[in-house]
Amino acid sequence: MDALLREYLPILMFLGIAAGIAAAAVGASLVLARQRPDPEKLSPYECGFEAFDDARRKFDVRFYLVAIIFIIFDLEIAFLFPWAITLKETGVLGFWSMVLFLGVLTVGFVYEWKKGALDWE
Repeated sequence: MDALLREYLPILMFLGIAAGIAAAAVGASLVLARQRPDPEKLSPYECGFEAFDDARRKFDVRFYLVAIIFIIFDLEIAFLFPWAITLKETGVLGFWSMVLFLGVLTVGFVYEWKKGALDWE
């Protein structure tokens, strides 16, 4: 058990150093940078709505469509990594099953494209 834990020591050291650098960067920005945001910095971005507006305001459905499309293709990438690592063990059946999976996702992407879900007006 001790040898197994020793194998994870470099990862824990890396995480500790990364957390220390991140904390130092955030702390330095709080200490050194001026903390007076201008109206341009407080203006709405990405969604186009005011940040502190009525919560019952109608929201454009295209933002949800973009989020769903992102999740679908993000999951595709999540399935590609383990498949690529174990390709030798899965053999030809594993290869063609992934080709079929990618084909179904490609058909869905082309359908979304043709329906205009990716067009932003």
